[in-house]
Amino acid sequence: MRLGRFRWWHIDEVLPIEADLFGAEQWSAAMFWNELANGHHYTVALDEASGEVVGYAGLALAPPDEAWVQNIAVRRDRQRSGIGRALLEALLAQAGRRGVRSTFLEVAVDNAPAQKLYAAYGFEAVGIRRGYYQPSNTDALVMQRQLD
Repeated sequence: MRLGRFRWWHIDEVLPIEADLFGAEQWSAAMFWNELANGHHYTVALDEASGEVVGYAGLALAPPDEAWVQNIAVRRDRQRSGIGRALLEALLAQAGRRGVRSTFLEVAVDNAPAQKLYAAYGFEAVGIRRGYYQPSNTDALVMQRQLD
C-alpha cells in the first residue's frame, strides 16, 4: 500500500467503497468534488500491485486554530491491516505541518473500533451531535485532539 494525493480521477473508485461502508449515508460524487474544489486535503491509499484505491481520508484545515477530519474509509476487504492508521497519521502530519493545534472529528456513537483508533492517537470525546448521521438518525461523538 502507498499513500498519495487524492485526485478527481479517484472519485469513481471511492464511490463503491462509500456505498458499501455507509449505505444511505454515503457521500455523493458531487460532495467529493466540492471537497476537492474547496482545497481540502485528501489522501488516497493505493494497492501497491494493482493501483486500486483501498482507502481514503480527508481533512478540512482552518489553521492555525483547527482542522476537521472529514472522513476515513478503508475498503472492507482491506480493513484491520493498518491502512486506516496510516491514513489518520497522514492527516495528523498534514495538520502538524500547517501548525494546527486542535483537530476534531465526528464518529458514529456505535463505531467502537474507530473510536478506539482515534483514542490511541490522543483524541478525547468532547460532545455529542444528536441525530447527526442521516437518514439513520445516528448520533455522532465529537472527538478532539489538542496539542499543547
